[in-house]
Formats: sequence, structure tokens, C-alpha cells
Amino acid sequence: MSPTLFASIVAAAIIVCVLAILTLVYLLLRVRHESLLQRRVDPQASTVARDFGVVGTAPVIETMARSGKAIEKMIDTEGESGRLMVQAGWRTAKARLFWYAFQAVMPVLLFAGVAAFWTFSESPKRGILGLLLLIIAAILSFLAPRWVLRAAASRRRLRAQHEVPLFIHLLVLLFESGLSTRQALASIVRESGGVLPELGHEFDIVLRQVDAGGELGEALKTMADMLEVEDLTTVLGVLRQVERYGGELREPLLETLQVIEERRGFELREKVNQLSGRMTVVMVMFFFPGLLIFVAGPAFLAIITALKGMSG
Repeated sequence: MSPTLFASIVAAAIIVCVLAILTLVYLLLRVRHESLLQRRVDPQASTVARDFGVVGTAPVIETMARSGKAIEKMIDTEGESGRLMVQAGWRTAKARLFWYAFQAVMPVLLFAGVAAFWTFSESPKRGILGLLLLIIAAILSFLAPRWVLRAAASRRRLRAQHEVPLFIHLLVLLFESGLSTRQALASIVRESGGVLPELGHEFDIVLRQVDAGGELGEALKTMADMLEVEDLTTVLGVLRQVERYGGELREPLLETLQVIEERRGFELREKVNQLSGRMTVVMVMFFFPGLLIFVAGPAFLAIITALKGMSG
């Protein structure tokens, strides 16, 4: 490695270390300042109990959760984490507490791993590898928790999307039996928790908001905006329209179900076409050479033998 490249790597690592230290100092000072202000307002209440609604938390987890929340305020200025936690189903105070604690402990674990490598490794290029790992750890300490949260939210949105056709069928049956929108949703929450676990949980929250005095249309709109499931958003739009202006629900729901099934059919065909293309590449790379050797191999050997006989 050239001296110039090595000097550049060392300079970049030093800059990353300085920025990480400054960020850590800033977060600690900010957490301390917020803690002092909260103690002045209410000396008796715990910080975690006030922020997350969890009582009796260990001091170590409390400190990590406060640090994680401070990190979250710095890297998430648009409130994406709150929406992703709702989409992932992490609505409880304990889930949010452990999420913030995980976000705070991730940089510590990564930098501890880099320090252990730097200390116990016997590689001659230990210094260069350690600097590169330090840069990677500094980047992953902020990105890895976000990736975990996005993956959990994506998996749950996919499960909710798969439940939409059955949800539409149940709605049609319940509306045909004479139930209103609120009564149909309550029946789905009460009777269909086993077949609609994700949507049943979300509609349970919607009904609680309605029981607390909220409007059903606004609660459904909030649910659609937070979950961001395309098929469910369409169905909830139909329910809101009928709830506000009245009208027949069976035909719009069946038309929506038909559109969803057609779109899923197109998506399935697209996946099959992609899989066919991949299988073609695999066959050309692996199966066709073996077949060519099996079919043309004897003829090729016979030609080689004949040419050798002629030359002899």
C-alpha cells in the first residue's frame, strides 16, 4: 500500500473518531440537561416512566434508552422511526424502551468489537484493517438499527397485505347480514383474531379511538396513513366514503377485490417471468455445457482418433 493511501486512511479514521467522540459528548450533555430539567419539574417521577410509560426499569436500561432517544432526535428529523414502529407493531411502551436501548448499545458493541480485533489480532496489517473496521463500525452504528426497524416494518406490512382479500370477504358477509361499519369491524376484531392477526390488532386500536370519542372516518384515515399498505388504503377509502356519504358497500368492495386479485395476478406472472429468465441463465451456464459434452463428446473423440490414424 502506498504511503499516500495509508495517510488518507489514517486521516479519515482520525476524523471519524473525533466526530464520534464529539457526538457522544454532545449526547451525554444533552441527556444530562434534559434529565435536570425533568427533575426540576417532577422530582418524584422517573424519566423512563415519563417518557415511555415503563415503571421499575433498571438504571442501565434507563440510561441506554435516554441515549438512544437522543441519537434518534439527531438522525431522524422527519419522524420516520415513529411511523416504522407503528408499522412493525411496536406500539407498547416496553417495545419502544428496548428499541431505544438497542439503538444506544449498537455503537458500543461495534466499537468494542473493533477494539478487541485491534488488541488481540496478530495480523501484520492489523492497523490498516482496524482503521477500516472503525470506519465501518461508525457507519453501521447509525444505519444498522434503522435497517432492523425497516425490515420488521416491511415484513408486517406484507403480512397485512396478504390479509386484505379475506378481510374484504368478511366485510361483505357482515354487511349483507345487516351490520353497520363499526359493528362489522367490531365483529372482525372479536371473532377473527386467528385469521386476521395483524389487521385485527389495528382495527382494535381504531375501535378504541372511536369509543374514546373520535370519528371513525378520521381513525381509518390515520390507520391508512400510518400503515402504508396500498390494498388496505383502497379498502379503507371505500369504507370512509360510504361512512360519510352513505350508499351500497357490497359492489365497491367486490370491485376493489377484483382489482386487487388482478394486480396480484400480474405480479405473480412477473415473478414467474423473472424466475424463467433466471432458470434459463442457470441452464445455459451449467446444463448446456454438460449436454454438449455428452452429445458431441464421442463424435469429437472419434474425429481426433481418425486424425491421429491418418497422421500415423
